Amino acid sequence: MATMKDVARLAGVSTSTVSHVINNDRFVSEAIRQKVEEAVKTLNYAPSALARSLKLNQTHTIGMLITASSNPFYSELVRGVERSCFERGYSLVLCNTEGDEHRMNRNLETLLQKRVDGLLLLCTETHQPSPEIINRYPTIPTVMMDWAPFEGQSDVIQDNSLLGGEMATQHLIDNGYTRIACIAGPQDKTPARLRLEGYRQAMAQAGLAILPGYEIIGDFEFQGGFSAMSELLTLEERPDAVFMGNDAMAVGAYHALYQAGLRVPQDMAVIGYDDIELARYMTPPLTTIHQPKDELGELAVDVLIHRMGQPDLAQQRLLLTPELVVRSSV
Repeated sequence: MATMKDVARLAGVSTSTVSHVINNDRFVSEAIRQKVEEAVKTLNYAPSALARSLKLNQTHTIGMLITASSNPFYSELVRGVERSCFERGYSLVLCNTEGDEHRMNRNLETLLQKRVDGLLLLCTETHQPSPEIINRYPTIPTVMMDWAPFEGQSDVIQDNSLLGGEMATQHLIDNGYTRIACIAGPQDKTPARLRLEGYRQAMAQAGLAILPGYEIIGDFEFQGGFSAMSELLTLEERPDAVFMGNDAMAVGAYHALYQAGLRVPQDMAVIGYDDIELARYMTPPLTTIHQPKDELGELAVDVLIHRMGQPDLAQQRLLLTPELVVRSSV
């Protein structure tokens, strides 16, 4: 394999000149540049990204830890992050934790050993990154996405899930529904807890009772929504509307209602959360709370790059505002 020295020898220039041509970081005459480029082509020389990163102490790589699932929200969020990284000249290395703490910490160690310039973390509070590992790499900037931070100075970007849960429930109330249930997400996730709390606040402010069995804790997955809705349908006093903790569970809930011979919204209104792409193609199209996934991904990358350039900045906590998207399921 050809080296930079081989290129310099063939072109009759110094290795530093070859470096300037390849990195385009200093003026080199057109004649010299052409000699170097011809030598590179002749020798089929490929610059070493590792050597460059060691020299510059930068890899232009961002690592991301995520607990992925069948929930389309995560793939849509990652798509926004990857696009933002590409537009800013960075590569994204994605590691899926599968909700396993050991796997998460091993992936975290691997990313840090590979000298990523920064980290994006989207996990759960019950499985948090090991402080010991983080402390071994104290200079790595980190941004938490959509969940509460562990003890540290990481920047945090979250959806205002409390407001979103309240908005969703209030929309049902404003449309005349009184027996409103909530199928919430797993309570080890801050957004799920806050969406449930928003539901409770809206019900209390409207003077509406939450009947026994009207709160069910789901898992943010399709099957979880199906199972929870099936459970609601066994109640003696069935709800006339349901706030789903996310759109993935709403998909499962639709299927349970279909199997029971019930129609949305004639027999039961359904409102979701996240506004995944699938929501607009459901039958009927799902009314939901829009969580700005592209904005969340873009903002996370921008905050991280800003932090990498100015590591001494005070910790930032940014809250994104959800929006109601009215379709036909209410």
